[in-house]
Amino acid sequence: MPSASVHAASKAEVEGQFRSWLNADLWPQAEKSGVSRKVFDAATADLSLNWDLPDLVSPGSAPPKDRSQSQAEFSSPGAYFSEKRLQGLAGTGRSLAAKHAGTLRRIEATYGVPGSVIVAIWGRESGFGQAKLPHPAIEVLATKAFMSTRKDLFTRELISALHIVEGGDIAASKMMGSWAGALGQPQFLPTSYLKYAVDFDGDGHRDIWNSVPDSLASIANYLAKSGWQRGRDWGFEVSIPAGVSCTQEGPDKAQPLSKWAATGIKRISGKAFPKAELGERTMMLMPAGTHGPEFLVSPNFYVIKEYNNSDLYALFIGNLADRIAHGGGAFAGPWGDVGKMLRSDVLAMQKALVAKGYDVGTVDGLPGFKTRRSLGDWQQKSGMAPTCYPDASLKAKLR
Repeated sequence: MPSASVHAASKAEVEGQFRSWLNADLWPQAEKSGVSRKVFDAATADLSLNWDLPDLVSPGSAPPKDRSQSQAEFSSPGAYFSEKRLQGLAGTGRSLAAKHAGTLRRIEATYGVPGSVIVAIWGRESGFGQAKLPHPAIEVLATKAFMSTRKDLFTRELISALHIVEGGDIAASKMMGSWAGALGQPQFLPTSYLKYAVDFDGDGHRDIWNSVPDSLASIANYLAKSGWQRGRDWGFEVSIPAGVSCTQEGPDKAQPLSKWAATGIKRISGKAFPKAELGERTMMLMPAGTHGPEFLVSPNFYVIKEYNNSDLYALFIGNLADRIAHGGGAFAGPWGDVGKMLRSDVLAMQKALVAKGYDVGTVDGLPGFKTRRSLGDWQQKSGMAPTCYPDASLKAKLR
C-alpha cells in the first residue's frame, strides 16, 4: 500500500506542476500569439492531465528508450492492404459518394480534387465520420505539451487549438479528437485546421466534426493547397519489363510518361495511358521492389503523401479511390515473400550501403525509395539481378 500512496502523491505533485506550467509557461506563449485571457482561462480552467495517453514522460523521468529494432518484425508491405477492409470501405464509399454527389461535384469544381479521392481519405481517416473521437482535444494536447517526447510540437498544436476556439468555430468543450490530438472527420491537427478547414455549407462555422460538406471540402482544400494538379490521376499500376531497372525509382527521377511508355512499360489493365498524361512528369514507384506491384505515379501521389507521409498510405488511398470511382479491385501484382527479417536486419543493410557511399535516406530500418534503389544499384554492381528491396537472402551478402 505505501507504494500506491507514494505513486498517488507523485501524480498529485505533477498535476500541481502542470497547473503552474499552464500559467507560467503556456500563457505567455499563447498571449504573444494573440490568444485572449478570456479564452485561455475558459479552456484551461478545469484541465487535468490524461495519464492514460501513450508516450508520456513525467517531469524528472528519463524518456523511454526506442523499442529495440531487434524485436520489431519486418514483413512485405502487402499486410497493409487488407482486402476485407478495402472492400468494406469501397462499398460504403460508393454509396456515400452517390448520396453526396451534388456536394462532391461542387467541391471538385472549386478545388479540382476528384470526389473519389476525397471520399477515400474520409473513409481511411475516420470511417466516413463514424469513428469515435473519445478525447477532449485541449486535454490531450495540453498533456502531451507538458509531458511527452515531442513537447514543442504539441505546444504549437495546443496554441493553435486555442486559436480555433478564439475564432468561434467551436467551443473548447466540444473540440473532440484522437489520442494524438487529430480533430474531426478529416483528422486534422489544429495547425492544419487553421490552414485548410473551410465553411462549405455556409453556416458561418468551419465544422469538421458534424458537417459533411465542411469535412469533405476541407480535405479537398488541404490537397489543393498542397499542390494537387487538376485533371490528373494519382497514378497507374503497370508492368515493367525486365530490362528496365528498378533503380530508376523516385520522385527525383521523374520523366514524361511517354518516355516511360517508350521503354515498354504498360498499364496492367491493358488500357492505353491517357493521351493528356503522356507529356506530363511521372515517377516510377516500386514499394516492394520487384517483390510487389509496380506503378507509375503523378505528382498527385506525393500530394496524398502530404496528408500522411507514407508510400503505402498514398497507395491505399489511390486504390480505394479507384474502387469507389470505377469499381476497381486489388492490385494485380502479388506482394512477394521477403523472408523472416527484423528491422535491425534492414538497418544493418542500410549501414553497409552508407559505408559503400550510397545515399539511403534516413537510416532507420525502413526501406524508403532511396534505400530501395541504392540496394538495387549495389546488386547490379555485384553481378546480381536487382530486386531493389531487402530480403532475407541478402543479409549475408551485404555486409
